[in-house]
Order: sequence, then C-alpha cells, then structure tokens
Amino acid sequence: MPAKILITDPVDAVCANYLIKNGCHVDQIKLSKEQLLENIKNYDGLIVRSETKVTADVLQAATNMKVVGRAGTGVDNVDLDAATKRGILVMNTPGGNTLSAAEHTCALIASMARNIPQACATMKNGAWDRKLFSGNELYGKTLAILGLGRIGKEVALRMQSYGMKTIGYDPIVPAEVSKEFGVESLPLDKIWPQADFITVHVPLIPQTKHLINDEVFSRCKKGVRVVNVARGGIIDEESLLRNLKSGQCGGAGLDVFVEEPPKSEYYKELLNHPKMVCTPHLGASTSEAQLRVAEEIAEQFVTFFKGEGLVGAVNAGSLAVAMSSTNKPWLILARSLGTVTSVLGAVSNIEITVQDPNMKETSFLPAAVVSGYLYGSTGDKNINLINAMPLANEKGIKLSVVKSDTVEAKSLKLTATVGTAKFTVVGKSASDNMGLLTSIDENSFPGGLPMDGSLVFFTGTGSQAGSGFSSIEASLAKKNYAASALYRSTAGKDQVAWYVARVTPDTKEAIDLSDATGIKFISSKKF
Repeated sequence: MPAKILITDPVDAVCANYLIKNGCHVDQIKLSKEQLLENIKNYDGLIVRSETKVTADVLQAATNMKVVGRAGTGVDNVDLDAATKRGILVMNTPGGNTLSAAEHTCALIASMARNIPQACATMKNGAWDRKLFSGNELYGKTLAILGLGRIGKEVALRMQSYGMKTIGYDPIVPAEVSKEFGVESLPLDKIWPQADFITVHVPLIPQTKHLINDEVFSRCKKGVRVVNVARGGIIDEESLLRNLKSGQCGGAGLDVFVEEPPKSEYYKELLNHPKMVCTPHLGASTSEAQLRVAEEIAEQFVTFFKGEGLVGAVNAGSLAVAMSSTNKPWLILARSLGTVTSVLGAVSNIEITVQDPNMKETSFLPAAVVSGYLYGSTGDKNINLINAMPLANEKGIKLSVVKSDTVEAKSLKLTATVGTAKFTVVGKSASDNMGLLTSIDENSFPGGLPMDGSLVFFTGTGSQAGSGFSSIEASLAKKNYAASALYRSTAGKDQVAWYVARVTPDTKEAIDLSDATGIKFISSKKF
C-alpha cells in the first residue's frame, strides 16, 4: 500500500512530483488547525515548512503517522518531545538552505558596515546625505562566529575574502577542524573583548536562549555589531534595544525574531532604531534554497519509506545507525530477543553482550532490545527505536552493552534481571530479516528457533518431547489453533525444558493446559 503524504505549507512542486513518481499518494493543501486535527489520521507522513504548527494534539491525532518532515532547518514548530513519545520520526533538511542563510548573513554584515539600507531609504525620500552615512571597512575587523557548523563555516569563508579575521566558538566542532577553514576557536570569554562583529548560527535551545545579553554586551568593545539569521531569542531583544540606545551596541542585523511577525510594543522602537537593519525571516527565502529543500525532503521520505536508510533524523540518532545495511540484521535480532525476554516477566535491567568481535557500532542496541521487550510486554505496535529509550527510562529499566571474550559470529546474549533472579536469552542472526533463538537460560534449541510469526511459549518438567508435543497440539486444537512447527529445548533430567509452538492464526491469548501433565503455558508473542 503506498505511503500517504500530506503537505500543508508552500513547498516547491518538485517535492510532490518526486514522491508521486516513487509511488506515494500525495495531498498538498493548506488546512486550518481544526481541519488538520480531523484529517491527519489518514496520513503516514507530513511535510511542513514553518507555517504549520505540529503541536502535541496534532501528533496525538496522527494515529498512522510515521514521519514529520521539515523542508528547512529549524524544527521549533514541531513538538519534538510529543513526537518522540509517540514514536514519530522528525527529520529536516539542514543542508538545503546553507548557502542562502550564509549569504544573507554576509549581506547584513556589509549593510551594517556601510549603512546601505538607511542611505537607500533617505534617497528615496529625496535626501542626499553622504556625510551622515559614512561607514567602516570590513578589512582588518574581527568577526566572531558562534556556531561553526555548515552555515558558520560558509560565512567564515566569505567574510575572509573581505580581509576579516575570523574567530569562533562551537562546543562540538574541534579546534583543529575549524582551523582548516580559517577560524580560530576560542572560549566565549576570550571572544567578547575581541569581536567587532558577532554572528550567531546555533539552534534555539535552553543553553542558547539569550546567549547575547546585557552581561555579554558589557564585556564587548563599545560599538560591537551583532547579527542573527538563526532563531529569534538567541539575542535578548530587549537587551539589544537598551544597548543600541546607549551606543554599546553599534548596530544590529536581525532576520529572525521572538515574535514573527513582531507585535510587542518594544518592537516599534527596536525595528525603527537608526542602527537596526532588519528583514522578515528571509534567510532561506531564495528560489534555489526552496527548490533544494523540497528535493531533499522528498528524497529523504522516499528513502525512509523504502527502508533504504535514514537521512536528516532530528530525534532518532540510533535509528539512523540501525538502518544501515550492515546493522539491519543486528536490529532484527536485538528486537526479537527483546520480545523473547518479555516472556520472562517484568525486567529491571538488561545487559546486552555482543559476542561477535566484528560488530563495531553498538549504540542502537539498547533501543532495539528494549523496543522489542516493551512491544512484547504491551503489544503496542507504536513502540520503536524513537520512543523506546524514553519509555524505558520512565519504567526504570536500565540497559547496558558489553563486549564478550566468547567469540560467536552474529550472536547476542541478553542477561535480564527479573526481581532478584537473572535469566539469559541468546540468539544469532540468520538473515537480514530474521533472528534465531538459540537458548533460554542455557537450555538450547538445537539448530535455532526462527523468531517469526506467532509463537506460544510453554515449560515442561520431566516430559518426553513426544508426549509434550502431543499435549500442546491437543490443547491448541481445542482453541482452533494449528501448530505449524513445534520446538523443545534441551534440558537435564530434573531441569525445566522450554517448548515453543508456532501457531496459526496469530494469538495472544492464554492456552488452557489443564489436561496436559507437566506442561505449563507461559506466554504468547507475535514477532
């Protein structure tokens, strides 16, 4: 069945055309909040720009939603916490508007230095005042770039061509990396006294809100100029107005605002200040950028729905790693073993032991295992790698990964703590789409038990395989179930053996074994 995609904001037609070409059903229509709440349940994917607000109630109504895509960089119009809890992937296209945003930043810097907008406005009013709008060269000035990712790097390269010295700060980008594109990485307290211009290229998060404020202005050179083409609120706007009026700030170039459009009373004075250059969120508003983000989000959606990979994930880093061709068999195995673990009871801790020395990336394993465990425990099909870890944290389930000295190709061992007892579940990968259960608590299944279909788990003490199988088949038949395959683990004379039946049709109900001597129903699981 083709994926149904809803596009609710103005996105270039190339997006819908590409999706349709690749087998998706697409509706592109602007909806009111009420209409969106009513219709969102019919779609697997949603593509927006910045106009549509994807709030918690919208996501709650999106009962079939798999992915929300932002054709652009910022995702502050999407409730990420609500999406994550619902297991809905959020993706963006961070590279699509890089050049447009960088060029707009450079234009604002040059405009401030030479008073271009102010001079233009007075000429249109009939004035000719060369002296009033005398400016400054950029050559030899110091530009501080806060955030040295894609956009920050492109700004640096362009402003270096003006002869500016570029310094910067980024807690993630190493100093040796920024040095390669000509930016000296410094701590913030060393940046403030040196900067003639400051431009911000960081996301708006609690740590960056009001990053530029009264205290920062007081530590800067008198007349420092600031630029924000990132997100409104990174520069404290009321502080900015105070410092423009005092002259401590010599100019500001803002493309983004806390309120869009700006309505609060202080904006009248801020936007009309003679040292303010402002634009209405135009950083990504070029025909090239809009075409690029439309193409990119469409390509990312098609790749995702075809199961071929994951690009641009905002809230599911482990999913991106897990969907690689190398890790996909491990993902299937880990999730299946997690589901088997749910047979054992309510776990408080799961230790994941990797027994294959060739496995390099293990970061996704906890989410994969616990998603299988939670699905097995609740039957909730919405539990996945996106919301599994937050749900596990809420339930107090701890997970860890260790490497084993035991070498066994494509094998994982789970050690689950249930109350005060510990149990082990071991399996290995059989193919890209299926794992084999090889043992439960050291009782092995010779040849491995394929973890697929609907499996019913039993235990038996002292029973011969034949009589145990006969009792199980008879009990299943009374419930109108047929066993397409039966498995029995090895067990010592006085040990408990595990019996597993693959049944049709699928079942989650308990099987009455009152007539079966020594056989006990444990659980039914759908894989």
